[in-house]
Amino acid sequence: MLELKSVSKRVGSAYHLSNISMTLEPGSLNVLLGPTLSGKTSLMRLMAGLDRPTEGSILVDGKDVTGARVQSRDVAMVYQQFINYPALTVYENIASPMRIARKPRKEIEDTVARVAELLRLTPFLDRLPLQLSGGQQQRTALARALAKNARLVLLDEPLANLDYKLREELRAELPKIFAASGAIFVYATAEPEEALLLGGNTATMEEGRVTQFGPTVDVYRRPNSVATAATFSDPPLNWGRQLKVGNVFRPTPVEDELQEEDIPVPPHLAHLPDGKYAVAIRPHHLKLEPPTSDAACVRGWVSAVEITGSETYIFMKSVCDWSVMLVHGVHRLPPRTPIDVYFELRHLMVFDADDQAVMQPESEAA
Repeated sequence: MLELKSVSKRVGSAYHLSNISMTLEPGSLNVLLGPTLSGKTSLMRLMAGLDRPTEGSILVDGKDVTGARVQSRDVAMVYQQFINYPALTVYENIASPMRIARKPRKEIEDTVARVAELLRLTPFLDRLPLQLSGGQQQRTALARALAKNARLVLLDEPLANLDYKLREELRAELPKIFAASGAIFVYATAEPEEALLLGGNTATMEEGRVTQFGPTVDVYRRPNSVATAATFSDPPLNWGRQLKVGNVFRPTPVEDELQEEDIPVPPHLAHLPDGKYAVAIRPHHLKLEPPTSDAACVRGWVSAVEITGSETYIFMKSVCDWSVMLVHGVHRLPPRTPIDVYFELRHLMVFDADDQAVMQPESEAA
């Protein structure tokens, strides 16, 4: 078990990590989800022992290892910028941690064969790293980490350099490997979709803080703050400041041409006192046609359209500051086209004046 207790990392007067507490269980997959510079790599370096926290402590199975060097910890690491031994073949790169640990030859051969097959490296075992493509070199680094069979495996965006098809295959396979190993896996990514595909637990990160940590689906469906909901949304979360007055939320117009338009308060939020709130909805919950007979509607203007094939991103300006919707199919809408945007009230996320959740969406399919 790995425990972080009120861990912070300060460089000069600036905090790169601030007051992080987490407990990671053996056999668990733990995703660090956040944009670039949110602190994912800095947190992994503390877990590995490459850096020491300015404040707080790190425990492994109850033992304080805050000051212990990485060489004395049972850790394997893979970065987006892969590192391999250039003078060793792919086979020897994968086998190297097991040779250092003096594992039996048969165990080394079986393990190398297994992870090489998994990562599509079998045809390249006799090659040197410089004879490989960048994706193949990244897979070699990942195979070496899996072969080491460490108690803590840190993966910092390890699939970023792979082609789409292989990345999708490995995303499906990796959770099975993680579950069978008994190790603690920590996997950093900037992609919400990847966190959902991997499952396990997710810690959402923003500016060196962990905003929420728990089972991935729970964090996605029930974000505790605007920051968490925004981190776990791609395309970007639609949200704006609104005033609850009686049975409506009253947005502020963003353009003179857009008349003020109220949003009905969902029945399950009727108990909330009047006042200022942040109201949010995910882009895929916005529709061009009413999804149900009791759907609400807001008015907007198209600012741009991006067609990706089977889906269309519609960027817009609206009375409630909502700016993007993701709809199925191909929709060609010229800029400045007026549109009516529909949504089910049950999908609304509502946060208080301090951006903390007062009520998550009623739907389990958020």
